[in-house]
Amino acid sequence: MTLEELAEKIQAKLEGDGGAEVLSCATLDQAKRGQVSFLANPKYIKQLETTQATAVVVAPQIQIDRPGLTLLKANDPYYTFMQAVVALHGYRKHPHEGIHPQAYVDPTATVGERTIVYPGAFVGPHVKVGRDCILYPNAVVYDGCVLGDRVTVHAGAAIGVDGFGYATSGGVHHKIPQTGNVVREDDVEIGANCAIQRATLGSTIIGAGTKFGDLIDIGHGTKIGPHGLFVGLIGIAGSVTIGHHCTIAGQAGMAGHLKVGDNVTIGAQAGIVNSIEDQSTVFGAPAMPVAQARRVYTLFTQLPELLARIKALEEKVEELSSTDER
Repeated sequence: MTLEELAEKIQAKLEGDGGAEVLSCATLDQAKRGQVSFLANPKYIKQLETTQATAVVVAPQIQIDRPGLTLLKANDPYYTFMQAVVALHGYRKHPHEGIHPQAYVDPTATVGERTIVYPGAFVGPHVKVGRDCILYPNAVVYDGCVLGDRVTVHAGAAIGVDGFGYATSGGVHHKIPQTGNVVREDDVEIGANCAIQRATLGSTIIGAGTKFGDLIDIGHGTKIGPHGLFVGLIGIAGSVTIGHHCTIAGQAGMAGHLKVGDNVTIGAQAGIVNSIEDQSTVFGAPAMPVAQARRVYTLFTQLPELLARIKALEEKVEELSSTDER
């Protein structure tokens, strides 16, 4: 489509040649003629001087006068570029509609309209799957679990596995029946090879609009609020309560029975052992407020030098003590 047509679709302000045609999207350093790119981080602004893109989505304050480069200005360049990707590329085209013959859906399960179930997927007894969902190959939904509308489960993910619950008596671990289920609300996306445990009693809940990366483990009875972002390799123990709009970076781990407030950001590899208040940003293992963590880890990198200085001071003190004794 022409840039004029694209600008209208994504509601961007056009500065340049609206008649130029574009076919696809690419990053600033890889884009060629006929492609659209974006600049969301000002530290990459120098790349506007060298990119071969026909157009770049930028913030309103960005200015550059370069022949052949058209700017598409928007208040939120990253979101606007996402709209451009949708307009030019569209979403994945599925090879079939409905339930593939090589998938298994239990006769007691219900599957909503326009939901796509790939080969090898398993939908267990009494499961409820909403409308416009996608279950990719080898996705598993255990008995009694509930998926809302527009839910995506990527390959190898397992929803409703037994919670890790055992009562130890006489040195023997006795399994506790996991009688609950998992409820995933509307517009949730679960990455590949995630495992979400069913509750011992009641429900493990994944709030509406929450997005998971790959290889995430959610413990039994945990309740996650709406619109969370969970990057890959996260482990959440059981009976944790997490508020709305929380972001948890990769490889973070969380102990059980904690409460995480709303709008919390947890840094990569953080170890959460205490509850976290609303609007907090924490980092480190054990996790601490980000300002404190920066000071701690700055010192951590200087430990060899600090140790050498302490040893030198100890030797000096010992030397002075010896002199006084003489």
